[in-house]
Amino acid sequence: MYHHVKKLMYTVEVGESDPKFGKMLLEQFGGANGELAAAMQYSIQGFNCEDAARKDLLMDIGTEELSHLEVVGALIRLHLKPMKHEREAAEADPLVAIAGGGGVCLQDSMGNAWTADYLKITGDLAVDLRSNIAAEARAKIVYERLIAFTQDKGSQEALQFLMTREITHMRAFTAALESMEKPQFAVGIFKPTPGLVDQYFNGSTGVSQYGDGDFSGQWNRGNGLHTVEFERNGGESLDVRPYAPEPGTEVTSPLDSTPVGQWTNGAGEKQQRLHDQQKKHRMKEAAAAM
Repeated sequence: MYHHVKKLMYTVEVGESDPKFGKMLLEQFGGANGELAAAMQYSIQGFNCEDAARKDLLMDIGTEELSHLEVVGALIRLHLKPMKHEREAAEADPLVAIAGGGGVCLQDSMGNAWTADYLKITGDLAVDLRSNIAAEARAKIVYERLIAFTQDKGSQEALQFLMTREITHMRAFTAALESMEKPQFAVGIFKPTPGLVDQYFNGSTGVSQYGDGDFSGQWNRGNGLHTVEFERNGGESLDVRPYAPEPGTEVTSPLDSTPVGQWTNGAGEKQQRLHDQQKKHRMKEAAAAM
């Protein structure tokens, strides 16, 4: 269950209201990288998570994001306050002023309505944790840019708090992913095609009018990768010989989500048994503690 505490997680103070900046702040209220999207993404991932420990992580952070939404909302309301009685301020965003009464609403800085399309939820724990790390990085850079567009001390300090928590969450999600003890690029239960998986395709060739040509780095000649060229440029091109997918060949973790699909070569049933055993063990421990 959820319980609301009236005290904000961070006390917001604004020295001088700036309706135009308030409109910019809506990006972190109802935008793609905002706090509502984060709260819903992590919480729904948590509802679906079969591992109790990492479910706890997802619910902890998902709930904190709702607290962040409240902080952002308080900050926005203070900046939009002049919209309620000043024509010039209202003209900064008539939609917010007239339709929303000069308060927060579920839209981004351009007036686009919030949508569940923002959420990245796959039902695969390792994949979802990777999405969450990226989501926190995106939110961090948005807060950084917002800080760079205000000189109000209280606003800067509130945004600094929110920005810092994004890095905390990145660290927690990264630690959770690493604790699954999976190889870095092991995803799902199907091993990728040997040989092909190591080929980096040089799909952008030639030299631009600005002198930009091909570059080499760890992304195309390191980490086990090697570059292949277009056949038309005398290269070998990608190895496209057919290769039959084999379920159950990828390295997995006991903490992995149960694979989805009818034909998983027993991998789905095996993972489901592991989760059922873990659940029975937790229930037994909980009963003994009562």
